Amino acid sequence: MTAGNYDWSNKTILIGEDEYVNFRLLEIMLSKTNAKVLHGKNGLEALEIFKNTDKIDIVLMDIKMPIMDGCDAAREIRKINPFVPIIAQTAFALESETKKSIEAGCNCFITKPISKTELLALLDSFLNV
Repeated sequence: MTAGNYDWSNKTILIGEDEYVNFRLLEIMLSKTNAKVLHGKNGLEALEIFKNTDKIDIVLMDIKMPIMDGCDAAREIRKINPFVPIIAQTAFALESETKKSIEAGCNCFITKPISKTELLALLDSFLNV
């Protein structure tokens, strides 16, 4: 399935990502899906956006970020909404890192560099339940 086949025009995706280039890459990958994309530049900003936005359907959370890391942000988001899917993004596919993200409340993880096909299929598995 190509990006043009996904229509998430009624979905909002929050991306917690401190590296602007990485955010832009994700934003471009998602551009043909019609999803609304929000950007938190660190874990604390992502948490604030989550708190102040009516409906976020899914969160893509970078694990290593300044101010508040992705695991701490995921824990706080879980206190607000125990059901929203949170996908950890990490450049480190170490078992300890993935275990840490799952323990923090993330549903699953995706490793960087992120494949567009894998990302869209993973998001679709949560957004079209």
